[in-house]
Amino acid sequence: MLLWLAQYLQDYIGPMRIFNFITFRAVSAAITAIALGLFTGPAVIRKLTEMKVGQAVRTQGPQTHLKKHGTPTMGGILILISIAISTLLWCDLSNRLIWPVLVVTLGFGAVGWVDDYRKVVYQDPEGMRSGEKYFWMSLIGIAASLYLAFSVSAPTPWEVAQLFWEWVQSGFSMTLPPKADLIVPFFKTISYPLGVWGFIALTYCVIVGTSNAVNFTDGLDGLA
Repeated sequence: MLLWLAQYLQDYIGPMRIFNFITFRAVSAAITAIALGLFTGPAVIRKLTEMKVGQAVRTQGPQTHLKKHGTPTMGGILILISIAISTLLWCDLSNRLIWPVLVVTLGFGAVGWVDDYRKVVYQDPEGMRSGEKYFWMSLIGIAASLYLAFSVSAPTPWEVAQLFWEWVQSGFSMTLPPKADLIVPFFKTISYPLGVWGFIALTYCVIVGTSNAVNFTDGLDGLA
């Protein structure tokens, strides 16, 4: 958003050209996210405490974890707000790869919010059941994987949709260009053609698998 404004003003205000440098925008986005967390964090935590939005601890875990019962939860909303605002302010929003990352982040965040909401309102340490959570995460992951599979070959969302339709009309047999191949780490000249299905499967595993890996390390009590 700020990049568009800076590009409009740079003919009149020379220093605005600094916004064209991705390093400047990356550092600025990081500072913005940190500042948002620092300034809004205490107020959000106080509000969550007043609302008694506390974590329900699993009883089957170690007894020492029971003292964490009532610890304010839903704090992830701070992270999501900081990421969303920083991204919208500082990123090049014409970059088609920005949007799937943001949508996946906010989508998984929404799943986490529902999970925490059920824990708080119903005092259920389990929250969303694993099958339900996996379903919604898979839906988001597959949608992002499909978009990414065709966005590597199409510069605009409209062309992505056209390419996807051509793939459907081809009986799901159309191949992707070489830049969608899997490059073997440390060997830049060695690559493996994934095809559409392989690209989607690998991307899905990375997106959903990474998120679940974090969940598995979240602790027995549901608190990091």
